[in-house]
Amino acid sequence: MARILVLFAHPALEKSRVNVQIARAVRELDGITFSDLYEQYPDFFIDVAAEQRLLTEHDIIVWQHPMYWYSCPPLLKQWIDLVLAHNWAYGSKGYALAGKYLFNAVTTGGGEAAYSQTGLNRYSLRQYLIPFEQTARLCRMTYLPPYAMQGTHRMDSSDIEKETSRYVGLLKDLRDERLDLDAAAKQELFNHLR
Repeated sequence: MARILVLFAHPALEKSRVNVQIARAVRELDGITFSDLYEQYPDFFIDVAAEQRLLTEHDIIVWQHPMYWYSCPPLLKQWIDLVLAHNWAYGSKGYALAGKYLFNAVTTGGGEAAYSQTGLNRYSLRQYLIPFEQTARLCRMTYLPPYAMQGTHRMDSSDIEKETSRYVGLLKDLRDERLDLDAAAKQELFNHLR
């Protein structure tokens, strides 16, 4: 059984119909550690040693967040800057995360078509997430394709329920080691496997 850590970052969770439901569902999953960074660190004072211990205890790390200006919310960025320290996560002595897996699970207000060469945002979602992928590689981790919940502004309650179920199913499959992670790493999005 794979040990999964979901690091959730949403600075305005009370305003998000989709993320509230997804966070609630993931928080209730057996065998998955769910950490709400904004709940845990409202003052942005991150306990680096505790976060590093948590990372070493898990096999798969998920950065779950809404896309904020084509990136992640500020607390997750600060978490990355502080927790993934030189000579701990990367550098000549930084092997603490070597061999682990990492991916982003993101929500976007715009639909999939908006994240394309001809769409409003001009680039694919995967292209916007390249800094996260490179961060994983620098830390000697395998970056898995992102899981994208797109078009959230137009989702009704039925759509939200379906998307939540699909994402929870992915986490269960990962936890129970029912996916070939090497094959998954070659996909553009995890959604293409579900």
